Amino acid sequence: MSERTENPADDQANILAGQRDYYRARAPEYDEWILRRGRYDHGPEMNARWFEETEQVRDALIGLDIRGDVLELAAGTGHWTETLARTAASVLALDASPETLAVARERLGRAGLAEKVRFEIADLFEWVPDRTYDAVVFGFWLSHVPDDRLQHFLATVAASLRPGGKVFWVDSLRQDSATAPDQPLPAEEEEVMTRRLNDGRTFQVIKRFRSGATYEAAFARQGIDLTVSETPAYFQYATGVRRE
Repeated sequence: MSERTENPADDQANILAGQRDYYRARAPEYDEWILRRGRYDHGPEMNARWFEETEQVRDALIGLDIRGDVLELAAGTGHWTETLARTAASVLALDASPETLAVARERLGRAGLAEKVRFEIADLFEWVPDRTYDAVVFGFWLSHVPDDRLQHFLATVAASLRPGGKVFWVDSLRQDSATAPDQPLPAEEEEVMTRRLNDGRTFQVIKRFRSGATYEAAFARQGIDLTVSETPAYFQYATGVRRE
């Protein structure tokens, strides 16, 4: 676990470093969360709701008909990468964790889509695009961006999009059963959460739940018209377009 300091900037830097360490260590067990296995199994009824809502989000992504060159930020283990690669001409998939990208690379290889995807390790708080893309996609990342870094990140998204380019993202709603029972959500006014691995190790991560209206206004300031939707219990997702 990252230690807290008396300097807020150093404190946040330590938490973000711990967040990177957490996702690197979590890579072998990350898919247990999306597949509702182990500590994330909440029983048949709630699991069925989870999977139904996951498919609702995936249908929204498929319905956007994303083609051309796509940038995926925080690609993780490749669940959304695989969906993107089925219609895109190419996908550049970025993540700070080489371990999760290794899982994603194997997934795309099994799906016969590896030749469409280029994987790169990148710190998304520091990465700068050197070109624009037809679409930018990210999953379960915005809630890990601190409030004071949100506009900087969204400026990176806007700089990565060609005029008329599409945006799609998905993230979590505030729902206790979205996570494991042994890692409760932070209080509403807080943005730091303690996460636990199967072996008992704990890490601090940023976990910030924001309203759809907050996101729509924040993206608008960067020239992106965004519409945020929600599933009944678990997910917040959005589609958007960079203004011409």
